Amino acid sequence: MALEVKLEVFAGPLDLLLHLIEKNKVDIYDIPITEITEQYLEYIRRMETEDMNVMSEFLLMAATLLDIKCRMLLPREVNEEGEEEDPRAELVQKLLEYKMYKYMSYELKDMQVDAAKSFYKEMTMPKEVEAYQPPLDYEQLLGDVTLGRLHEIFQSVIRRQEEKVDPVRSKFGKIEKDEVNIEEKAAYIQNFLQSHKRFSFRELLTGQHSKMDVIVTFLVVLEMMKTGTLTVEQASIDDDITVIVKET
Repeated sequence: MALEVKLEVFAGPLDLLLHLIEKNKVDIYDIPITEITEQYLEYIRRMETEDMNVMSEFLLMAATLLDIKCRMLLPREVNEEGEEEDPRAELVQKLLEYKMYKYMSYELKDMQVDAAKSFYKEMTMPKEVEAYQPPLDYEQLLGDVTLGRLHEIFQSVIRRQEEKVDPVRSKFGKIEKDEVNIEEKAAYIQNFLQSHKRFSFRELLTGQHSKMDVIVTFLVVLEMMKTGTLTVEQASIDDDITVIVKET
């Protein structure tokens, strides 16, 4: 009765070499190349595979081992620093890298197994707590926005309104007082906020038709900031003020 030998399956030639080194308990930096090569070739003889790609990888490593074995019998080559080069150095480096990645994969697999044991509870917060909103802190609401910056933007918009006036034709005709309805202006701004959740303060003021429109719009926005309908922010002292509609 023939003795059946069951061969272990290895991921590749480096995996087989690493197994032989650990099995023989030899120093990876001082591989007994003759002994390891003989064991490696013995495994190759017993391999049964129809995959030529896999077989070619193992045969290539076998040729590399035989080449190293031959170079070990010859006088050592000397590098530029005058030191003898070890023919096994490149193979040792590849084995060390493979060993590092192999054991890293074990660590990741253990982490995956441990993660599968973790369970998370969905948030069950009472609706009253979710709906709670802290009282408005007006100092925090304004943040870095200063009255000086607001005044600067206001004056800039006013100047633009003045530049639109024809210096000649403006002197003709009857001067009439501008009448601006605050309620209508507030309604206009409310409609504007429906489609603009975040916009430049300058953008809102520039859309006005007269100096009185600008002033009333400015006052309405300040009132909305006071009631908490709007918040404002400013990245730096030279940037425009951004108006943000507060979510309800």
